[in-house]
Amino acid sequence: MKAAQIYPFSQVSATIRVAGAEPDLIYPNGNRVHYLSTGESTNRLFGLYRWEFAGPPSGPGSHFHKTIAESFYILTGEVSIFDGTGWKAARAGDYVHVPPGGLHGFRNESGPASMLLHFAPGAPREGYFEGLA
Repeated sequence: MKAAQIYPFSQVSATIRVAGAEPDLIYPNGNRVHYLSTGESTNRLFGLYRWEFAGPPSGPGSHFHKTIAESFYILTGEVSIFDGTGWKAARAGDYVHVPPGGLHGFRNESGPASMLLHFAPGAPREGYFEGLA
């Protein structure tokens, strides 16, 4: 029996991005960004990006988003996160969530690192990232 017969409202709509896929954006300093799920591809539900810091210190200072929540999950290395009161070291396995309006920032100061960056709702972030390059 086919899946469509068991689940009549289902559809083939999954996407996959293999681990070895080339980044969508490479900055002059060597940082790399992978667009895992853009707001457009999730119907503005969320955006998910893998950010790979090459090593030279970089990242945005303190800022906020009026209507967007932003979350960080550190995959490798150490990333400094501004939590509204100061810069804190976040290491592999650490998770940070910033609600809409929350002051935050991120940067690497200690060498190569990588993290997942999640935005909800999925406002278009690609143009902003590309403008930074």
